[in-house]
Amino acid sequence: MPTCSEARSSLVSLLRGVEHFNTEVFPAKEKLFASLASGQSPDALFIACADSRINPNLITQTEPGDLFILRNIGNIVPAYGEMLGGVSSAIEYAVLGLGVSAIIVCGHSDCGAMKALLAPKKSGLDGMPTVATWLRNAEAARASMGELQAEDAGPANVRTLSERNVLLQIAHLKTHPAVVAGLARGTLFLQGWFYDIGSGEISILDEQTRTTVSIPETISRLESEVA
Repeated sequence: MPTCSEARSSLVSLLRGVEHFNTEVFPAKEKLFASLASGQSPDALFIACADSRINPNLITQTEPGDLFILRNIGNIVPAYGEMLGGVSSAIEYAVLGLGVSAIIVCGHSDCGAMKALLAPKKSGLDGMPTVATWLRNAEAARASMGELQAEDAGPANVRTLSERNVLLQIAHLKTHPAVVAGLARGTLFLQGWFYDIGSGEISILDEQTRTTVSIPETISRLESEVA
């Protein structure tokens, strides 16, 4: 836990960042923000973990207004009807209200939520009942890993669970009426990503084969389908 002085310094640092945005960044992008002042029309809903190391706009090289971003612990999408609330309403609004054409679920390396699922006692979940309840929405992915011990929560297993969790959340998305309707019309695409923080590499998770596919291969496949 930070000291009072450290907490104050962190807040001052944030405020200095805002100051820099107001004086340097905003003026350089004034036309962009003027165009966004009266509305938004993002291309995609990006569902990511709340992890501070994940920056959706940075890794996709998009600008403000391009992505409708939904973040939570473990990039989780509860099945429709089980936990109606912020996540479900954001999905519904993105598809029906904003007309997004894609929904991306992005997992990542070294995910604390996945570590907690692999080794709940070691993670301290006993003192975080709300987090523990939330992570039940990823329990099926954890069950697919079989019997594991706390010491098995290494990088390889964390990645495997992260990837399986992304595929599980894609399956949960398909229980949401707005998503089902978009898929039936052919106007909505779902895609699962895995982001390796250390290397910067993003892989696409293929639902059918449950394997990873490279970005170039995925682009080639999509372009050939359009042609």
